[in-house]
Amino acid sequence: MAGRIVFTVVLAGYAFFAAGVVQAQGRGPANWTTVGYDAQRSFWIRTDPKISTDSLRKPGFQFLWKVKLEGRLTPMIVLDPYTGYRGHKSLGYLGGSSDDIFGIDIDLGIVEWHDRLASGSKDSGTAVACPGGLTSAPARPASVAIQGLPANRGGGARGGPARGSVGEPRQGAVNLQAAAPAAARGPAAPAAVAVPAALAVPAVVRPNAVYAVAGDGMLRTMYVSNGADVEPPVRFLPPHANAVGLIVVDNVAYAETIHGCGGVPDGVWALDLNSKQVANWSAAGTATQGATRGAAGPAFGPDGTLYGTAGNTIAALEPKSLKLRNSFAGKEEFASSPVVFPFQDKILVAAGTREGSIYLLDGGTMNVVDKTQGGSVAKGDLSSWQDGSGTRWILAADSSSVSAWKVVDQNGAAALRPGWAWTDVESPLTPIVVNGVMFALSGRERPVLFAVDAATGEQLWNSGKAIPSPVHGGGLSAGGSQIYVETDDGNLYAFGFPMEH
Repeated sequence: MAGRIVFTVVLAGYAFFAAGVVQAQGRGPANWTTVGYDAQRSFWIRTDPKISTDSLRKPGFQFLWKVKLEGRLTPMIVLDPYTGYRGHKSLGYLGGSSDDIFGIDIDLGIVEWHDRLASGSKDSGTAVACPGGLTSAPARPASVAIQGLPANRGGGARGGPARGSVGEPRQGAVNLQAAAPAAARGPAAPAAVAVPAALAVPAVVRPNAVYAVAGDGMLRTMYVSNGADVEPPVRFLPPHANAVGLIVVDNVAYAETIHGCGGVPDGVWALDLNSKQVANWSAAGTATQGATRGAAGPAFGPDGTLYGTAGNTIAALEPKSLKLRNSFAGKEEFASSPVVFPFQDKILVAAGTREGSIYLLDGGTMNVVDKTQGGSVAKGDLSSWQDGSGTRWILAADSSSVSAWKVVDQNGAAALRPGWAWTDVESPLTPIVVNGVMFALSGRERPVLFAVDAATGEQLWNSGKAIPSPVHGGGLSAGGSQIYVETDDGNLYAFGFPMEH
């Protein structure tokens, strides 16, 4: 573990006792396990007990806290709640450019633990494309199962029952909810929209671990509670690669390498956590020998198929082996990672191009279903969400706006139609959606966080001057009814509703 480091913490809107365990009330689990929230890279949390379009129209949502960390920070992932021998906590994990990883108590805005991974790699601090050190956000185990849309989108009710019991040593508690009588488990979770049986894959219970890839290319598996190693580091990538989109699915770790950093070819990598065998799909094998695109990494269909963009190609790869199943090659260069979602009885894949188009493909045949024209969506990845009426949306950011597109049925086939365009934004990061509210960060030198009704484009709230530092990297994430922003000077900001204690 690292030596002792002094951190500066600023809290706003909090009142709590200095001693004792503080438990977040009124929260249900919304675990942001990887870049883009889920294996489909949707950037969408379906429900939230506090955040909603109604609650954001009222006073209360505000800057909560910031914590000073070290180096260039990755987006954060969230574990909410975590139950250990000291009670309940809500935890977040993010990386720093000098091969640091931090565990954050996101209720209080304090550093729970910090580890400097002994990689020996150095952060250049200057190269944008190849910065060195830890470049991908950490990850927790994810499922390829597509989550349904809960029927109740309102805030205020607890999203799920409390968890408890004792787990493995140093790992915290396991969830024995399924073994408890129904009456003892509290109110049932809201009903979900059914996913077609052919598309549904049951989730797999996995250990309480957090994963990270340092600049030396070794995969670390750490306990969520304290950052201690679960097992020795395992070789995953060549040293000095620029890795993005780390995700762990069915005991296989995946990541994408970009920009040819360290002489490592662009492509998708897979590490079997049981056999320790590594597989690689190289983007050099695409029709245009193009580089991999997007910051979110490969997206997954519910059958485990990986979809990745490289040059003018979207490739469909087999899980674990990364053998090419199918592909589409167009005339435009892709600029985003894919996003995957169900529509009617199909799985659709969407990706944006440098020329400003959005391609919509059938994930099974890899045939183009529809394509937009014009604009510029080269500034980030796409987001996708579904509103309470069942309408599917795609959000695309360009240099000066966020555009919303509807996926509609046209003569039995999916089609893209304009929804709304929000132009009060400059160089936005990839927008995220939490319970029908879109959050977007406008401006890189003087950033402002905006909350917008994701179905209408109506602005609901903004952060004003709460973020004084520039933001040129990282990305928005959410969890525990809070929104997180990482700034260039190593500060992590949290916005939400103050907790009552």
